[in-house]
Amino acid sequence: MQDKILEIRWHGRGGQGVKTAAMLFAEAAFEGGKFIQGFSDYGPERSGAPIQGFTRLSDGPITLHNFITRPDVVVVLDPTLLGNVAVTEGLKPGGKVVVNTAREPAELADTLGVDKEQVFAVDATKISLEVMGRDMPNSPMIGALVKVLGLVELPWVNKTFEKKFGAKSQKVVDANVAAIKRAYDEVRGTAA
Repeated sequence: MQDKILEIRWHGRGGQGVKTAAMLFAEAAFEGGKFIQGFSDYGPERSGAPIQGFTRLSDGPITLHNFITRPDVVVVLDPTLLGNVAVTEGLKPGGKVVVNTAREPAELADTLGVDKEQVFAVDATKISLEVMGRDMPNSPMIGALVKVLGLVELPWVNKTFEKKFGAKSQKVVDANVAAIKRAYDEVRGTAA
């Protein structure tokens, strides 16, 4: 019998780091002893087009190898997708939605068709511009998700970024870690 699996579906546009975020969040969970999967659904022609990423976490082996259609959590990196893409389609009852936006979570609930207690918001675009110097919301969204779920710890995320980018530039690692920490501190929602 399959262990309880937490399924996360990421929504964004090609070039925003959806695949990277899905993979890095999974790798951070792996640092904490979880079984993981992280992958995306896109093609080379999709730059700027809506894409999805997927992350699965479990305490035991994961034998599923399909896209996530009934997510426990939805992460939206690009707020322009709201109303244009059915981001909450298939969301499990009580599932969480984490959105990159300056808007308030209660305001988003109506747009998303979910209860306000399910919605969390962080201005990941603003954070990435101010901290990293470019519009790359994926790292801040990882920080927000860490806070919302409480299943992955920030030191695991930092270690994952160090492994991925450390050889290239400590400055890149430091900027991403700072953006993650700031989003962790700034995410808004009733349970955040």
